[in-house]
Amino acid sequence: MVWFVLLVFAVAGMIKGTLGLGLPAVSMGLLTLVISPFQAAALLVVPSMITNFWQLFAEGRVLQLIRRFWLLLAGIIAGSTWSIFPALGQSSFHSEALLGTMLALYGIYGLFAGNMPDLSHHEKWLSPIVGYLGGALIVATGVVVIPVVPYLQSLHLKRDDLVQSLGLAFTVSTICLAIFLQQNPVENMPMDYRMSLIALIPALVGMWLGTRIRYRISEQKFRRVFFIGLVMLGSYMLLQQLSRF
Repeated sequence: MVWFVLLVFAVAGMIKGTLGLGLPAVSMGLLTLVISPFQAAALLVVPSMITNFWQLFAEGRVLQLIRRFWLLLAGIIAGSTWSIFPALGQSSFHSEALLGTMLALYGIYGLFAGNMPDLSHHEKWLSPIVGYLGGALIVATGVVVIPVVPYLQSLHLKRDDLVQSLGLAFTVSTICLAIFLQQNPVENMPMDYRMSLIALIPALVGMWLGTRIRYRISEQKFRRVFFIGLVMLGSYMLLQQLSRF
């Protein structure tokens, strides 16, 4: 089991290093094949937090982005506190089915998203709504992807601002997830901080390898394979849960 966890985080880190995204989605998707969503989310906390901090503080302008996206961040906090979805640990069926749906939708979005419409003119009222849904889904699935990532991309930010904005949203989401997991423990499933810290090592090694791979292969082809893999993994998880219903 330990070696499987280390391998998953190494692969997820490599994908994040190559594409700049994918660590939580890949980790949760693969880990929940052998352990519960609650346990998988607990293992994800430290690697996700450190890599998100890395992504957030790689450049300046953090305070400016906080001032711009405070409504989005407030929505994430509200959604993680008062989620409309079954939370991790409350229902394994619902958590895994939601996670599978999220991964499949994320993969489909990545494969077919073209030029995103510019939603920046509607940012003030969309940000809290998108943030709430993202926060509600992270405590239900352990992953914040839909709708936060497409929304931030639709604002047509500069490349560096987009990367930092994603890092900001992911960081706040991971903090909310960690607080939720600590305050809502599941019987016989304690928070394994030691294993989560150990998982950080292969994740960082994987990120380093991913940055090396980025310059040796076609990013477009790698991205396509990655999103196809997410669609297949998410669909498998969803169908597996439906077959048990």
